[in-house]
Amino acid sequence: MDELDRNLLAALAADSSMPTARMARQLGVARSTIQARIERLERTDVIAGYTVRLGETLEGRRIRATVLVHVEPRSTPGVLQRLKPMPQVETCHTTTGRTDMILQLVAETTRELDETLDRIGGIPGVRDTESLIHLSTKFDRRT
Repeated sequence: MDELDRNLLAALAADSSMPTARMARQLGVARSTIQARIERLERTDVIAGYTVRLGETLEGRRIRATVLVHVEPRSTPGVLQRLKPMPQVETCHTTTGRTDMILQLVAETTRELDETLDRIGGIPGVRDTESLIHLSTKFDRRT
């Protein structure tokens, strides 16, 4: 990856729906160069896909939480298997240190969040959880 690739990825992260001609003008290269770079980045799995970023109208009404999960030794595969089908679990990271996993949850209501937390706490192999409900986002570098 060179500087053009990095600039292209930054432009796509900011607005993946930008026409390639406009992106080419912005980056000072030919449209065909941009198209070829995008195709190569997709083919080599540097770009894994494109998505929709929800606006404040919907996102502001959702409840987000970070959940720290402590897992019994050798239970991680079984816990992951039970977490994957839960649509409220957006991401799951294994970690080092006192916590074994960090989950990012999203729910439409406090009831849905509470039920999801109960389901997670009831998974065989989950020893303990700690929930941190997000109050407000001060900045988000992903947007």
